[in-house]
Amino acid sequence: MSSAPAKTAVLHRMVTPQHCCPFGLKSLHLLHSEGFTVDDRWLTSREQIDAFKAEHSVKTTPQTFIDGARIGGYDDLRRHFGLRVRDPKALTYTPVIAVFGVAALMAVAADFVHAGTLAAHTFATFIAFSMCLLALLKLRDVETFSNTFLGYDLLARRWIPYAYIYPFAELAAGVLMIAGTLTWFAAPVALVIGSIGAVSVIKAVYIDKRELKCACVGGDAKVPLGFLSLTENLMMVGMAAWMLVSL
Repeated sequence: MSSAPAKTAVLHRMVTPQHCCPFGLKSLHLLHSEGFTVDDRWLTSREQIDAFKAEHSVKTTPQTFIDGARIGGYDDLRRHFGLRVRDPKALTYTPVIAVFGVAALMAVAADFVHAGTLAAHTFATFIAFSMCLLALLKLRDVETFSNTFLGYDLLARRWIPYAYIYPFAELAAGVLMIAGTLTWFAAPVALVIGSIGAVSVIKAVYIDKRELKCACVGGDAKVPLGFLSLTENLMMVGMAAWMLVSL
């Protein structure tokens, strides 16, 4: 019984002292994962890279060849194998889900360590951690955040400085909630920014029917403004109301 012929591929990728192309590494890994023996050919200088591009009339590397036919770059290789290719322009809730997921794990871990069990306070801790993480993402680039935020927030559109104050206010409220101190300050701050945020989302999305990006995880994210954004603000309002009642 004869064995199946070996699957082989030729991969041309950039590997220079200054840069090792990540997509070349991903292409190499994918080919190995698909059972290919790879003739891994490095392009180690700008002259080699430019000559290769000119010879094959391509604009980018890496480039994969299978059975003498050019498949293309990493995304083309994924398509060749029937795998999903992420659209960099597509809207996604992944950043928000990641923040809430990490915050939930942190809240569970923190309450379990200190109390040995989970309680109603765990949800409050989760919201406070979420606020801090969301503020961190906004503070990476406050200018870009403000540009997106001004697209829908009602107060920021009337008073521009609010777009720059918001991330700091969110962080301060979250940190004070975690510390359990200065509730008289933290709760009203969370109540105000959460209420304005909720009303702004409702007006922009559900009344004006606008399709916008949410600034909740920073202005450079591609998170659609909508249900999750509204939920985030309502959780902040609920947390603030609970803290005020508990005073």
